Amino acid sequence: MNLEQFRDISYQLDDDGIVTLTFNTPQRKNALSLLTFFEIYAAIEQFEQDNSAHAMILTGARDPNSDDPAKEAYSSGGYFNPDAFEGVPEEVIKQIDMSDIAQKRTTLKVLQCEKPIIAAINGLAIGGAFTFTLAAADQIFMSEHAWIQLPFAKLGISVELGSSFMLTRLLGFQKAKEILFYSEKIDAQQALQLQLVNKVLPHEELLSYTRQKTLQLIPPAGAGLAIREMKKLLHEPHIDAIGHALDLENQALGLLFKSSDFAEGIAARVERRPPVFTGS
Repeated sequence: MNLEQFRDISYQLDDDGIVTLTFNTPQRKNALSLLTFFEIYAAIEQFEQDNSAHAMILTGARDPNSDDPAKEAYSSGGYFNPDAFEGVPEEVIKQIDMSDIAQKRTTLKVLQCEKPIIAAINGLAIGGAFTFTLAAADQIFMSEHAWIQLPFAKLGISVELGSSFMLTRLLGFQKAKEILFYSEKIDAQQALQLQLVNKVLPHEELLSYTRQKTLQLIPPAGAGLAIREMKKLLHEPHIDAIGHALDLENQALGLLFKSSDFAEGIAARVERRPPVFTGS
């Protein structure tokens, strides 16, 4: 897949060698489908191979119908509607592994990308949107208006994108379980206190600050080779363990996607009501 074929994301390389990868489906609050992750994989591959691309910024597209920063979306998480594939060429669909619900392929791809990736969370970041960012981003900056939620338990499903490994290392077992089991919202200041993000900023300063910090990691201001080598040293010892965690996540999700509780969780979400689970 080439850059011109992207539907769910945009990929823009500027004169400083910074790629901005934007989740670009504002009509669904930038929710991420299997197609989105397929495009992200292709974008990371392009980024790795392009010698003129030195760093990447992740962010979410603004809603063109709203000027309220408190209503912006980084990404509203997983998108399970079949219309995600409408109009997609058959040869592209055939390349997407529908069984890789945990996104092992894309998660390992971003973890093994040696170039720096910085996230600018400009609005709500739900479920897989945030767990992807934990795997992908070397630094995470967050708007004061943004918030995080990992609502897997409320949907009757489980974690993905290697977050069963990442969250326990970042938070410890008990706090990770609390956040995952109860699915409560985490505002920007709470995320900072939990060390899930690096800095919280006034909304209007988020992108400019992110760009400033990104420029510090690449030539001429930053020692790009040293940054890449340090990133590799920090990531590489954990790749096998994260790969195993992703396999376990796929097993759990394969089971849970067939469950009555998942069907109820999705129905309740669509109908905007509390779910009534049966544990089956």
